[in-house]
Amino acid sequence: MEEQIIAGKKIQDKSSVIFGNPIAKKVVKKAIRNQKKLLRKYGDDRNTEYHLAAVDNEVLTPALGVKVLTLSKDPLEKLPAKSVIIGNIRMGFGHYRISMAMASAAHAMGYTPLWLDLNSMPETTCTKIISGQNQLYSLASRISQKSKLFNKLVWEPLNYEGFKKLTYNSGDQKNAELMVPVFNDIPRNVPYIATHVWPSQAAVHAGLTHVVNAIPDNWPMALHLSEGAMHTVQTPSSYFGYKTLSGFEKGKVLNPIPDDQIAYTGHYIDHELVKNIEKDTSARISRLEKGRPVRFLLSIGGAGAQGDYFASLIKTLIPYIKENKACLYLNIGDYQNVWNFFKEKIPGIEELAQTHFDDWQETKKFAASALKDHVCVLPESKGIHVFCHKDIFAAVYATNLLMRPCDVLMTKPSELAFYPVPKLMIQHVGGHEKWGAIRAAEVGDGTPECPDLQYACYMIEQFIKDRSLLINMNKAIVSAKNAGIYNGAYHVVELAAGITDYTGEGSEYSYAGR
Repeated sequence: MEEQIIAGKKIQDKSSVIFGNPIAKKVVKKAIRNQKKLLRKYGDDRNTEYHLAAVDNEVLTPALGVKVLTLSKDPLEKLPAKSVIIGNIRMGFGHYRISMAMASAAHAMGYTPLWLDLNSMPETTCTKIISGQNQLYSLASRISQKSKLFNKLVWEPLNYEGFKKLTYNSGDQKNAELMVPVFNDIPRNVPYIATHVWPSQAAVHAGLTHVVNAIPDNWPMALHLSEGAMHTVQTPSSYFGYKTLSGFEKGKVLNPIPDDQIAYTGHYIDHELVKNIEKDTSARISRLEKGRPVRFLLSIGGAGAQGDYFASLIKTLIPYIKENKACLYLNIGDYQNVWNFFKEKIPGIEELAQTHFDDWQETKKFAASALKDHVCVLPESKGIHVFCHKDIFAAVYATNLLMRPCDVLMTKPSELAFYPVPKLMIQHVGGHEKWGAIRAAEVGDGTPECPDLQYACYMIEQFIKDRSLLINMNKAIVSAKNAGIYNGAYHVVELAAGITDYTGEGSEYSYAGR
């Protein structure tokens, strides 16, 4: 295999052979040409010496003990004892949310989580590449929701079959080679968890030895392969698909992923949510049985798709909100323009709404107060409550806080499909997301994916009129918790830290309240 020097380190080529499966020479040549194209477009910093500093964050440090790694003029000081690095990128909100789950589990287990976002360093070639890809992905997501033809001919095939091809991984590996300089200060033996494949591939290329590649989706795709890392998956079906690389190259039976590079862990869930499952489900069932307003949570992600779809869901809820039969928690992330969009699309929404903008302490107090509503009907169970925070960490974590007191989460079947809260699964944006809804339906903590908007609106009405649907989901959540299905984040930390008595799903966790 070809080797090159990047940031003073030998980088072994991982594009020509993937898990013992040779890649066609023309594919490798194309990957090399694309790498050169990126260097011309974004600059070549392969011999630049970057340094990092670990700093506190207003949201994540008090909640999860996280320190954020940022670029610095001075070399990184000695890391805190028992550090775990969470390598991620901001691409929508999903990868940040999974990173928070890992940080939460690590913090509960006595580790100091260090947050490394490869898309947060604008002077680096690394961030320029990722930002460019993120912009293209967001644009395509939005177009796919407006053009049925584009969605059918381009977006769905790419997300469902294109990303699955083994050849796709070849190009990504060459791109990840250009992200190595950011790792200059990081000790090679530090436990490292990546919640997107690029931070995983880059860490392996940089020579890190304890890398876990936490795969987010339930549909196996070569997009998520990072040879040299431990691959973790959330479901048994995903484990089978990745282990055998089934369908990654049509017409061929491929060499599998070795046993020491793949593990089934269970769902990646925050410690705060796992340890409170019995308490929260009990409170939900009590509210539902007493006829309290059904609290719906709608979380808007970073890709910006499905605006009209969301507006229709809210319109369906409004008559029930006026009758105090329903309540809506609406988290629009860090996009205040989304609220302007809804005000234009939904006449009269402002009269029903209370806004909670850019006041993190007030948002925390609201969520904490809402947890007490099993005693009486509080203001947190009435009307529409809109949350927006310019700080990206607050924007994402607000949904985590609101999940505990909500009765049902309305979400596309992406990363939120795996969370221990009753879920109404609306239409997917990328074809790979469909399998998240399949998993939720199997576990029993969510609906199957709604085939169209009409059916999603129908299900909203059913949840309000027939409380037994949500009561049964809450019972399924408790059963899944007892089976260890939501313990995935703890297991990922174990694997990164090299804990050898890992036993998989069903392990006992004092820090999970079991």
